[in-house]
Amino acid sequence: MATSKLLSRHEVADGTMAFRFERPSNWAFKAGQYLDMTLLNPPETDSEGDTRSFSIASGPDEETLMVATRMRDTAFKRVLKTMPLGTTVKIEGPLGSFTLHGNTSRPAVFLAGGIGITPFHSMIVNADHKGLAQQILLLYSNRRPEDAAFLQGLRQFGGENKNCQIIGVMTEMQKSKQAWSGETGFIDKAMLARFVPDLAVPIYYVAGPPAMVAAMKETLAKAGVNEDDIRSEDFAGY
Repeated sequence: MATSKLLSRHEVADGTMAFRFERPSNWAFKAGQYLDMTLLNPPETDSEGDTRSFSIASGPDEETLMVATRMRDTAFKRVLKTMPLGTTVKIEGPLGSFTLHGNTSRPAVFLAGGIGITPFHSMIVNADHKGLAQQILLLYSNRRPEDAAFLQGLRQFGGENKNCQIIGVMTEMQKSKQAWSGETGFIDKAMLARFVPDLAVPIYYVAGPPAMVAAMKETLAKAGVNEDDIRSEDFAGY
């Protein structure tokens, strides 16, 4: 257990905010892990309580810890959005084993839905920083570009790093006010096959809302991907 102070917050997509916290001394983590955060004596609470789990969106070598979340109307989120900078919270962790495999001969395919992008953001930042030889493909699904947290920055990484390919996928462009020339529709076997020459070769990582995770796992299984090559993390409730 450690304590940390809120340093900054900003909107990273419609209805999604990122928060940067002090990183406690000697607090090491692996890209893809998460932490549990507890508000201390918050001005309001509700039945969902004062603790939430957040994937760490920042890289392991950054000086601060960043988390990002959809801003539902709960007591926890209202407090997080309005509490003064410098407010202390309790953090526990790091937790989880949703981390990049070590065998660089096997590519990694990341399938992200919505705020499920956060562990992948950490992994991609880390791979770029360390110059990893890992081949990474990210297929990142959102309803609209306005909803796609971190997409612009990730596409910049992809443009600069020959080992990293970033593909945004939009499912409800009819509701968007922005132009979009990229992929549309749902991620399916046909879309995967256009970007992955041999579907049996990579290790797959899936993160997002439970329904999206279940659909992606079913799609991969029907495409003949070995169950042992699929790793997943559900983001329920945000």
